[in-house]
Amino acid sequence: MGDSGYGISPEVLEQVAMEIAEVHGLGVQVGVVIGGGNIFRGLAASTAGMDRATADSMGMLATVMNSLAMQDALERLGVFTRVESAIEMKELAEPYIRRRAIRHLEKGRVVIFAAGTGSPYFTTDTAAALRAMEVHAEVILKATKVDGIYTADPVKVPSATRFGHLTYLDVLKKNLRVMDLTAISLCRDNDLPIIVFDLTQKGNVKRVVLGEDVGTVVGELPPKESTIAAGRDPEQVPGGAK
Repeated sequence: MGDSGYGISPEVLEQVAMEIAEVHGLGVQVGVVIGGGNIFRGLAASTAGMDRATADSMGMLATVMNSLAMQDALERLGVFTRVESAIEMKELAEPYIRRRAIRHLEKGRVVIFAAGTGSPYFTTDTAAALRAMEVHAEVILKATKVDGIYTADPVKVPSATRFGHLTYLDVLKKNLRVMDLTAISLCRDNDLPIIVFDLTQKGNVKRVVLGEDVGTVVGELPPKESTIAAGRDPEQVPGGAK
């Protein structure tokens, strides 16, 4: 939403799309999960008295709007995409089917996973962890406005220091607000690493994918050479990397 406080900023949308397109150009298979807080926050609405299931359903619909906007931005950059929604709306997006999503990734398309898990009471974080495991992703890149996980809120505590690496248990014990506890537990149980980094810094997505020291790693990363190994066919990848 940029500085507007609500809705979708065309400038921010274009910037994020360019970051994704740049990584996609390396031959990396990319799946994207987008929240809907710039339009509607289900948890906030439920706190104000709205039925939680209804509020969460509205929040999931907001993620579909963001996903369609991202699809449009990516395709204007020449990147083929598919939006797969956990809530069926066939006129707008494909229904989420795990094998179909994997096939799209294998064909070099960016897959945008919309509508969360399709069920209330689950956050976008949990949806990201679930989809990542279902398509056998190597890592979750948690894009935020902060360049990693700190000992305290760096805005409120200037002396706070950034962690370079944390275990899943560290995050749970310290109650660090990286992702919700369900998502962290899912990642821990399936050895899926998370990298928390600052999306507002131009080029950071590519730096993370290339294994540079950006952000905070939660869990154990695979060897660096495999970080971008999940690419397309060598004929489709510049330089033949796979």
